[in-house]
Amino acid sequence: MLRDIKKHKTQFISIFLMAFLGVFVFTGVGGEALGLEANVNQFYEDTNLADGWIYSPYLNDLFVEQVYLLGATTQMERQVVVDSEAVIKNEPDVTLHFVENNTISKFYLVEGEPLDINDSNGVWLDKSFADANGFKVGDNISFEFEGYKINKVIRGVGYSPEYVYHASTYSVLPDFKKIGFAYLSYEAFPSDTVPYNVLNVKFKGSPDTFNEILDYRLDGYYITFLERSQHSSVSLFSDQISLHKMMADVFPMVFIAVSMLILLTTMTRIITHQRNQIGILKANGFKNSTIIWHYLSYGFWLVLIGSVLGLILGPMILPKFIYSIMDSMFILPSWNYAWSMNFIYMAVLMVLMSVVVSYFSVKVISDEKPSQSIKPRAPKVSSTGIIERLKIWRKLSFNVRWNYRDAKRNKFRALMTIIGVLGCVALLTCAFGLHDSVNDLMVWEFNKTSHYETEMIIDDGASQSSIDEVASDVNGDEIMKDVIEIESNSTKKAGNLLVLDGTDLVTPTDSDMNEIKIKDDEISISQKMADMLDVKVGDTIKWHMMDSNKWIESKIDRIHADPNSQGLIMSKEKLQDLDLNYTPTTIVTNEPVDKNYSAIKSFSSMEYRMEGWQNMILAAWVLIYVLIIFASFLSVVVLYNLGLLSFIEIEREIATLKVLGFKTDTLRRLLLTQNLWFSTIGFVLGIPLGYYILKTMWASAGDSYYVVPKISLTNFLLTAIITFSLSIIVNLMFSRKIKKLDMVESLKNGE
Repeated sequence: MLRDIKKHKTQFISIFLMAFLGVFVFTGVGGEALGLEANVNQFYEDTNLADGWIYSPYLNDLFVEQVYLLGATTQMERQVVVDSEAVIKNEPDVTLHFVENNTISKFYLVEGEPLDINDSNGVWLDKSFADANGFKVGDNISFEFEGYKINKVIRGVGYSPEYVYHASTYSVLPDFKKIGFAYLSYEAFPSDTVPYNVLNVKFKGSPDTFNEILDYRLDGYYITFLERSQHSSVSLFSDQISLHKMMADVFPMVFIAVSMLILLTTMTRIITHQRNQIGILKANGFKNSTIIWHYLSYGFWLVLIGSVLGLILGPMILPKFIYSIMDSMFILPSWNYAWSMNFIYMAVLMVLMSVVVSYFSVKVISDEKPSQSIKPRAPKVSSTGIIERLKIWRKLSFNVRWNYRDAKRNKFRALMTIIGVLGCVALLTCAFGLHDSVNDLMVWEFNKTSHYETEMIIDDGASQSSIDEVASDVNGDEIMKDVIEIESNSTKKAGNLLVLDGTDLVTPTDSDMNEIKIKDDEISISQKMADMLDVKVGDTIKWHMMDSNKWIESKIDRIHADPNSQGLIMSKEKLQDLDLNYTPTTIVTNEPVDKNYSAIKSFSSMEYRMEGWQNMILAAWVLIYVLIIFASFLSVVVLYNLGLLSFIEIEREIATLKVLGFKTDTLRRLLLTQNLWFSTIGFVLGIPLGYYILKTMWASAGDSYYVVPKISLTNFLLTAIITFSLSIIVNLMFSRKIKKLDMVESLKNGE
């Protein structure tokens, strides 16, 4: 065994690497994705994250009692949640939570004293915000909101389960110098009456059932009910987990399948070469079982060592690398990879598959009598088929006719080669497609939809005249953005509302990124939202602003596509026709802005927003590039091994042709033609398979993004270049073997 492994080291190293990489990627990316899920679920459990949030201006004792009497409610807590500005130099936005008892969605303490519900002077601050702005436990900090100004002592710093991802109004990348949150006791509210506006609830059963009961009992007395899965932080992090899981589930399977293919072809080659050796062993009294166990050990040990090594190193290396990128975007108390028995099952399955593959490779010869196996197997003879009876057959070149008959005689080898190329092409197509799709998200968002240089967020207390003055000064346009809830056929989804006032700096597009016009009397819904609600043009939906319980019934006039914002788009005139107030929230302009305005809370440049987007998807980029490298490496290994097997199987035929006077160049063209045939078939079949896998992966990537699966012409050509170049290179490598072929030995083997 050791002598054979040394002699055929290239093929056996390939088997080892494929087994290692398959398990390494499966356990590494899988451990990372499962770790994200386990870490965040543990955080939610430790802090008792709410199952839902009821927003209402009527959260008195009677309302709370009615919610409890719904029957499904198990736990409740009221809060006052208000937006404030911290009284420091850059006036950052801090969301204040005045809590009633801190039992649901609890503050997670990292440093300082536990939250004291009777402490009217203390505040428990977001650790990320505190670190970014230089605050520590014991410092004083002041906040201004709704005409109040409060000064508090920082008792502790920590995290909140509602802010694993802290959404910003001006960038997808959280800037903790500008945003944060704080928890305080209800005793700290600067008024005798505490105006509770959010009721955190825990309940039994499904969110839909709870919502139906809530509507039945208290419809009209609350603004909206937000279930856990629709919370912006929970939803976005869940989508990240889904994105990583889909990569962990698909790509390693291809590696594992191809590693078994390589093992099969390698073992077939070795056993074919050692046919007479097996016959001699049998003639000398070796039992079939002894011979079978001997050849089973070839794949068993290599795959076992590769699988165990991948099992150990995968979870140790990949999760740490990816988590180091994600921890600037998401906030969790711990970042640990998770272990799953599926990892061991996969490693065991790899080893068992290697044994099965090796068994089928040797079983045919081991069953033969010594007098049969000591001789070379008789050449396969194929009968004349329909194609060979056609008149056109004799007009075909010798090259074409020889390769057709060779493929016909060796159907299994032809099939294995096609499947190998197909798997590599599918993997490359999917990897490059992921690259193009993610790249398109950014191009779509910042080139096709948004055409402005600066986005300015309007202060809540700004007057319309001051807003108009700023817009005029920067030559900008006013738009309105808000959060809404949309319902259709009892399905409710949180979304975004975009109201345009004749601007050409924001362009609605279709799924092909082409501009579409939404008339002043039309309402357009995003394609992703339409798919989630199962609606189309002409259907009717209901929706309302998150801060209002006034439901609007509207007909869908158009469907647009947006990579990042899912919801409705309409004009200012349409909004006012629906008897809703147009309140601009943002000014967009093509000019760079470096001047402060009292009416503007914050502003961000195109460069800053693009940087935030890139940082958000950086972990996905890393995974994609790793997969592209692995897919390219896999192509090299597969094509080399399959080419080597093909050469070994037709070595005697090549020697015969050389004796008959065929030159090396002619024989090289024979092999190249066959390689190109099989590569072309595998390429043609692999492209749609890769696209199907890509489409399936994106379909399971969550609700936040709308992605149109595609592969650019450049990467399509690159896939073709990699595939066919490797096929040609492999053929050239075997040209030297043709020159050095020992014709006497090759032909004597047939005697």
